[in-house]
Amino acid sequence: MESTGEERPVSVAAGPVTLEGNLSMPEAARGVVLFAHGSGSSRHSPRNRYVARLLNEAKLATLLIDLLTSDEEASDMRTAHLRFDIDLLAERLVAATDWLTQYQDTRHFRIGYFGASTGAGAALVSAAERPQAVGAVVSRGGRPDLAGPALARARAPTLLIVGGNDFAVIELNRAALGQLRCEKRLVIVPGASHLFEEQGALDEVARLAREWFERHLIPVTHAPSSDAAV
Repeated sequence: MESTGEERPVSVAAGPVTLEGNLSMPEAARGVVLFAHGSGSSRHSPRNRYVARLLNEAKLATLLIDLLTSDEEASDMRTAHLRFDIDLLAERLVAATDWLTQYQDTRHFRIGYFGASTGAGAALVSAAERPQAVGAVVSRGGRPDLAGPALARARAPTLLIVGGNDFAVIELNRAALGQLRCEKRLVIVPGASHLFEEQGALDEVARLAREWFERHLIPVTHAPSSDAAV
């Protein structure tokens, strides 16, 4: 596997708290993808890091960030009260988005969101709040339905990926798809479960995400016209 560039720890202020993240900057990066996950899946998640590494190989920078502090995460593991607080998660995601738009190495990039679980709902709410900055959303086994009224306001092209064996989540994604008013697509990965743990399933997720982000985040460069005067 080729080198995917420098990974650096970053801290993002979000109201009264500070969020910890890992920013990976491949050489000649052409866009940046911000990961939004639900409770129990930190920036150290092997699945998210695997997808991020494959996106880095495609010259996309990635920011994996914990939307909850360590204390909040510990509390949520006991009570499960924060993982469904979509307004809080989206507020934190907006703060991370604003940070990317101001950070020297990423401020010129279009931003994509890669959301999983309840993080997908937060991603769509945040995308509706920052339409000028956010160019694409990808949901992996997510709950876009939790975005509620923001679904109709989201303008970023949105790809929903669901495992073929994740029956309840398939129906929730179909319902959300019907409410989206942007460019949209639902892809069901045959034989995959909620976590895409089956052989090749996560590779398919990464391939679909990479193609979606490349299509919507990376500026198109036009070759000089062959009709130019000589």
